[in-house]
Amino acid sequence: MRADVVVIGAGAMGSATAWWLARRGHDVVLVERFEAGHDRGSSHGVARIFRHAYEDAHYVRMAKEALPLWRELEDDAGQVLLELTGCVDHGPAPVVERIAAALIGESMAREVLDAEAATRRWPGMRFDEAVLFHPEGGRCLADATVLALQGRAGAHGAVVRFGAGPASLEVNAAGDGVRVRAGDEEWDARVAVVTAGAWVRQVLGAVAPVPTTVTLEQVQHFTPIDPALEWPSFLHHRADAPVVYGLRSPGEGVKVDEHHAGPVVDPETDAREPDPVRRRAVADYVRAWFPGLDPTPVHTSTCLYTTTPTEDFVIDRVGPVVIGSPCSGHGFKFTPLVGRMLADLADGTETMPDPRFALRV
Repeated sequence: MRADVVVIGAGAMGSATAWWLARRGHDVVLVERFEAGHDRGSSHGVARIFRHAYEDAHYVRMAKEALPLWRELEDDAGQVLLELTGCVDHGPAPVVERIAAALIGESMAREVLDAEAATRRWPGMRFDEAVLFHPEGGRCLADATVLALQGRAGAHGAVVRFGAGPASLEVNAAGDGVRVRAGDEEWDARVAVVTAGAWVRQVLGAVAPVPTTVTLEQVQHFTPIDPALEWPSFLHHRADAPVVYGLRSPGEGVKVDEHHAGPVVDPETDAREPDPVRRRAVADYVRAWFPGLDPTPVHTSTCLYTTTPTEDFVIDRVGPVVIGSPCSGHGFKFTPLVGRMLADLADGTETMPDPRFALRV
């Protein structure tokens, strides 16, 4: 079979790429190793944080660019996928000041509070030293977003294959096209887009060695004591410990856990069982910092982070292969923007990738 573009991996970024390409009229195939809605990768879950609050202005600008694209996706899908509930960063003053400076530099709305004022405003939470609130943070409805992207890509003409099994990729001898095999199907295409997350190295093989580390992260959910309390999304920047993040996750409670705290794993062989030691540690954290939550976890789940040495993304093209993985544990908020960037590289709309995300080996 033939196609203009084959996208390998139907998580958030691959599904967004297929959506953009299909809307542009390209003959695109989206291939997913596992079943629809699976929880083996990095894109599953009810909700993910949306925020502009980075110390790095590059990511602030990307979040600004992504927000209207979320609204464009919502218009196409006919449903709400991003809710702006506000987002709080708190912790050591120098860290919070750097984030505030980046927001100021990009003319983003923000409000600086002390811990006492923040506790009065959000009585379900306690705060550490300096507090920064920005109203244009919130939550992405993750599962709904991935499903909507896949559905709309199909509605615009994309072929979507779930449960296809592991995919292999071969660049033609002339270097002007690719052959993709998955299960008993095979496609010849001008371009392949690899958005395989934790499996990116296995899919690419010798085509382009991507330096990554795969870790098993876990998230836990806690029940609010008072359902009427307001819960902005939040990040607690701690001096000598991982960042703790969380948000109100509709139907699940308040999600809380540590960022980049999990063990290195092999996605092919290692079990995905939650760590009871980490579970207890986060429950203790909730007991200390969240008077508005019952500190007994009601639900624990896992996901994979696939991270580069710099924690930047990889968005680049090598011959007829576009690489859109990994996103280093903080990419979901940029989903429609990264999808557009990858689609631009795949169809030639853009020939020079963002140098920040160039492949470095």
